[in-house]
Amino acid sequence: MTNIIDNMDKNKLIQDFYEKLEAKGYKGKIVSAKYIPEMQKSIKNFHEQRLLDPEFYEEYKDFFEFQPEAEFGEINSLFIITVPQPQYKVTFHWNNSEVPLIIPPTYLHSRAVINRVKGFLTEILKPLGYNAEFAMIPQKTLAVRVGLAEYGRNNITYVPSMGSFHRPSTFYSDFPYDQEDWHELRMMELCKECSACVRSCPTSTITNDRFLIHVERCLTFHNEHPAEVPFPDWIDPSWHNCLVGCMLCQKVCPANKKVMNWVESGPTFSENETKLLVSGKSVEELPEETRKKIEQHDLANYLYVYSRNLGVILKRY
Repeated sequence: MTNIIDNMDKNKLIQDFYEKLEAKGYKGKIVSAKYIPEMQKSIKNFHEQRLLDPEFYEEYKDFFEFQPEAEFGEINSLFIITVPQPQYKVTFHWNNSEVPLIIPPTYLHSRAVINRVKGFLTEILKPLGYNAEFAMIPQKTLAVRVGLAEYGRNNITYVPSMGSFHRPSTFYSDFPYDQEDWHELRMMELCKECSACVRSCPTSTITNDRFLIHVERCLTFHNEHPAEVPFPDWIDPSWHNCLVGCMLCQKVCPANKKVMNWVESGPTFSENETKLLVSGKSVEELPEETRKKIEQHDLANYLYVYSRNLGVILKRY
């Protein structure tokens, strides 16, 4: 009798999870923890086959070589939830001109999203005595493996109705779940007859000869480095199009047609404030008003790259 009641409770929890996800406009999946070793193995294989650039791998080693551990004890499942997220526009005044620059989806408000999703999961899991703890793992890979998302030719993940404008977060849980739901890494059907991103990428990062992009050539990879790291000589300054990251391949993607104009307005910086940001001042060194803008709009995490990227872009004005 106890097992029947337990199964009823588990099924009700699963039903509540998906119903409440839909009500919030989120997308998500539950997956058995038994698939974790398979995910670790596939990433290891990519590394051993030298399909991942060594410098890129080293920078993201904590994600690639993740060890599943949780304070609550045994991990039985993973909950992956993705939340829609827009582009953000930040405006700078420079040489009597307004310079609007985009920050692509997924860069800002990461902690706020994680906290929001954890609160959502806790409300569902806690009444039955289950726990959730944030998992620092390769989110995109898991999203595709469980059928939540599909890869574009640009190796960015796309979710129905959200396109690439979404931020996934994964949580370990002790909730028992053993259903079979694991897919091969796959590319969108749309990509098979489309090469818009290949043509739009000025660095030849995306090619037709293999599934993985050449990340060592990706503009995003290079403009996420701190000011003391110079851009490679082969990068044309005119290619820069965002305050951090790049939107060239996402802009032309047909899967983003419905979300491409979703832009949230961020702060505006005066010419004096822009000069301070270009000079590489830390958050603590900025005037109070400027610091408040940075903190209010969650710009502090990437402050260390803005001076370098802005310095290149503002030379056009």
